[in-house]
Amino acid sequence: MSLQRRHVLLAATAIPWGARAHHGWSSFDPDRPIYLEGTVRKVRWQNPHAELELETPAELKLPADLAQRVVPAQASPVDGKALLAKMVLPTRKDRRWEVELAPLTRMQAWQVQEIKPGTAVSVVGFTLREEKGDAVLRAEYLFVDGKAYGLRSSPA
Repeated sequence: MSLQRRHVLLAATAIPWGARAHHGWSSFDPDRPIYLEGTVRKVRWQNPHAELELETPAELKLPADLAQRVVPAQASPVDGKALLAKMVLPTRKDRRWEVELAPLTRMQAWQVQEIKPGTAVSVVGFTLREEKGDAVLRAEYLFVDGKAYGLRSSPA
């Protein structure tokens, strides 16, 4: 292997898992809300936004009570109840998903404690258009330990 190729490979593996892709809201499909739940495997608790690597169960299902969950009142123009009512599962079958949360200042405003590996969470959000590319979900609502957080805006 050439020295130049070795440097390229070393540089590629030195990039932290969460820093390889950053997606703005325009990359995501706001007309197709997705539900995920599972166990957190990795955490990146730093700006530009916190990220989780979520491992989903083999048989992911929509909870029967999802449309009745209480979501926080917030300044975001998202109608939480309507969003929960039209929730679907992803079509792709990846078991590991990168979940993009909010910037740390917003996570602190919501009083979200740093999530640790092994924590069970569920997330409502949006995938990349047509679920192409990486298995990424941009979180709108995060459910941890019986609490719901709205991540696109600050608490009302």
